Amino acid sequence: MTTLASLVIDFFVSFGMVLGGSLLGGLGALVVHSQPLATMLRLSDQLKIWAMVSALGGTMDTLRALESGLLKHDLYMVGKQMTYLMIAFLGCQIGALMIQWLAEGEVGHP
Repeated sequence: MTTLASLVIDFFVSFGMVLGGSLLGGLGALVVHSQPLATMLRLSDQLKIWAMVSALGGTMDTLRALESGLLKHDLYMVGKQMTYLMIAFLGCQIGALMIQWLAEGEVGHP
């Protein structure tokens, strides 16, 4: 798999985990007669770190690659792994922002 394909997949996995987990958590809150929008907002914030870890396939491989790249002065490897981290973080943030936009748009209406 090419680097670009891995970056796109990492972005959408982290994005989908935050978005899907928050939406389904809100549905679960609705089933148990809790506040779905508040639950979705809370979950979107809590799921970000787990979505990044899942998108990267576990942090140990990334940390190991960063360590070996730094110790061997392989800046390409370090840059590549940092790019994967940033793309996964961007996917998480955009997913959380979409949930915030959804919740804020509905909270203001009676």
